[in-house]
Amino acid sequence: MSDPTQERIQQQISEDDIVLYMKGTPVFPMCGFSAGAIQVLSHLGVKFQSYNVLEDQDLREGIKTFSNWPTIPQLYVKGEFIGGFDIMKEMFEAGEMQAMMTEKGLAPASNG
Repeated sequence: MSDPTQERIQQQISEDDIVLYMKGTPVFPMCGFSAGAIQVLSHLGVKFQSYNVLEDQDLREGIKTFSNWPTIPQLYVKGEFIGGFDIMKEMFEAGEMQAMMTEKGLAPASNG
């Protein structure tokens, strides 16, 4: 089965180490969960690519099918689906998000 939207998503998560599918943009998130996801990633200090699903209906529906996850935002790290904001928040609060970023070589360089 060849679905152009699914192929595009696969390409997007392959091109960047950290990809966030969200409602809105990092500067102007359009929902609280997307805003929370941006806060977590910003606090981690990692570089990420985001895609605004509100600008692309095919992407908005396609990402839900791709991940088999019904809600947005959705985080991918090194091509692996991590979860939505609730999972990001739990992992961050438990120190697991920081550990995962370090383990995958994505921790920010220290400024000291």
